[in-house]
Amino acid sequence: MVVKKHEIEAALYQEHQDISEGRLKEDNPLDESEEFRILCEACRRGDSKVCHEKLEEGVNINARDRFDYTPLILASLCGHYEVVRFLLESGALCERDTFQGERCLYNALNDRIRNLLLSYDYSKSRDPLQPLAGHITSLLSRPTPQTSDITLITETRSFHLHKFVLSARSPYFAKKLDAAPDTTSWKASSAIPTRSLEIAILGLYFGEVSAELGDSDEDREVLTGIEKLGKQLEIDLIVDAILENNRRVARQRRTDEVNRGRNQVHEWFENNVSGNAIHVASDKVNDIKWDRKNQIFADVLLYAEDDPESDAVERDIQEPGGESAKETNGRDEGAATSESNISSEPEPPFPGAMKPMSTVFPVHRAMLIRSDYYRAMFTSSFKEAQPTPHLPVVRVDCRPDVLRVVLTHLYAEHTSFPLEIAIEVLFIADQLFIEPLKTKAAMIISTLGNGDTSIVESTNPRGQIDNNEEVIDIYDVIRAGWETRVPRLEEFGARYIAYRLERYIDTEEFKEIVKESAGRIKGRQETDTVEIVDDIRYYLSERFRLRFEDAGIEEMEDHAAAYAQAQTENPLRSAATGNGCTEGEQPVSTGEAQLQPATVQKDATTQQQRSRDLSHAEDDHTDGAGDASARIRTLDGEEIGDEFAQDAMNYHILLGKIDKLLDELKLDA
Repeated sequence: MVVKKHEIEAALYQEHQDISEGRLKEDNPLDESEEFRILCEACRRGDSKVCHEKLEEGVNINARDRFDYTPLILASLCGHYEVVRFLLESGALCERDTFQGERCLYNALNDRIRNLLLSYDYSKSRDPLQPLAGHITSLLSRPTPQTSDITLITETRSFHLHKFVLSARSPYFAKKLDAAPDTTSWKASSAIPTRSLEIAILGLYFGEVSAELGDSDEDREVLTGIEKLGKQLEIDLIVDAILENNRRVARQRRTDEVNRGRNQVHEWFENNVSGNAIHVASDKVNDIKWDRKNQIFADVLLYAEDDPESDAVERDIQEPGGESAKETNGRDEGAATSESNISSEPEPPFPGAMKPMSTVFPVHRAMLIRSDYYRAMFTSSFKEAQPTPHLPVVRVDCRPDVLRVVLTHLYAEHTSFPLEIAIEVLFIADQLFIEPLKTKAAMIISTLGNGDTSIVESTNPRGQIDNNEEVIDIYDVIRAGWETRVPRLEEFGARYIAYRLERYIDTEEFKEIVKESAGRIKGRQETDTVEIVDDIRYYLSERFRLRFEDAGIEEMEDHAAAYAQAQTENPLRSAATGNGCTEGEQPVSTGEAQLQPATVQKDATTQQQRSRDLSHAEDDHTDGAGDASARIRTLDGEEIGDEFAQDAMNYHILLGKIDKLLDELKLDA
């Protein structure tokens, strides 16, 4: 169907009016806040760490600055592949048929970034909350495992639902179930059509639903029933999203409602699951008797043992929920627990020792089965899947703070956690087959580590090693990438080391990681390479080419080597040799030298020598410390003409050290 010009203009005018009046949001709203400016600046520089921090603070990833640039456009324009990938994974949109999307594709610095943008086109883009919404919706039709604990009954149909979802999403059900947590059925009014109740329930369970009702008496009756349910269940916003006729407004309202619903479930989780966690002696965990009829509708207990070396474990620690938690988790209503389990000061095995402790979380199978591991557990013949009078107790092989991260992700798709525990989260996510959490952990490690910023560049731009403490153990990251099969971490580790190779190349730990990489190839042959060495060589060349991309590495090495040799033999010839001339040749002109960035220019070198002579003549009474600090040196401590020659020599030195290490390890790579 061909749309006439005046119809398009009318639609655009109406859209502008809706945006002005707040009924509709722009896809790329103007944001002039300081936080957004910092995000844009980080995208220009390629600072993935700051990008991650600002997105965690809630900065709109799809907003635009006063020059109509979005963070994604800036990152792609400046050629920062890793930042572009991070933004796309975090929800940045690049729709080809939109103005901003086409700008992003057109301005991409290279084909690698352009292909990445195309792979995340709008039709393939990932809504960060869609997995959570899809899972909760699927609970309405999932036959196994059995997770429902309340039935809503109409005259023609029964709906098997979940108390914790109803309690989190509807203030009406929250009050009713708080007063009578043992309720197992609820009969709907006969005045409410079954279709109305079905639509309302689908809205409560994050379902994508549109009433699409006509003018028939039956449709009007369904519409009236939906409006009544909205008022009774106190879900007016859900009903408004369902009844919206404008498709774009309806899509926006659904997005807003999914975000609001996620926040409701997250709040319910914090108050009732995390808030009712208890701290008990590890040897008493299996003695816990938690009744199935409890105030927070939990049907399984997960526990994790505290790290005995952690300072967070204190002998006089109390349960996170305190006394009120003990009363509200159902134990006072028949969920008896042995007194030894709730002792705040367990008897230590010997004087001065600390008895092992564990943290126990009351959780719901309906959310645990987002993990393939738990889905298999609860649908199998294992004892955890069998009906018991009390809640089964299941151990998770991690620390309590890591388990809390896992549960927060499963309940609310909220995956904000510090870098310090990211590797532990990665391992437990791999063990429990939670791929989104595993991806998020890898993303946090590779962005906060800031792998493509060299310590040599950031602190002492040329050849001086900074001994500041590393924020992560890069060897643990590489091994974690190998064990969990995450190529992203392997690449990040190689890039991280390459940009800091001065620090690592002479250490025993580096030698060990090279040997481990070589040993990962079974039945190794002489022609096989060492994967990590190949990657480091690649990123090392990338690191040095950033400063002189148009110059050839081989040419720089030749000039730098000739200069170093000439300076050793006869310092008076160093200026000519550094300018690429052999003995007896005339040096190139200044204009020609500028066309060869890898070549040491004669004028600059001669002037530098004159300055040194003058400095010595004027300051014979000094020790010359000021002059020494101004000299340009390679990693081996040798003086060299200028910074470009220094880069070439440093690159040559580092490659030589890699080759020497391989010879020492008797590896052909």
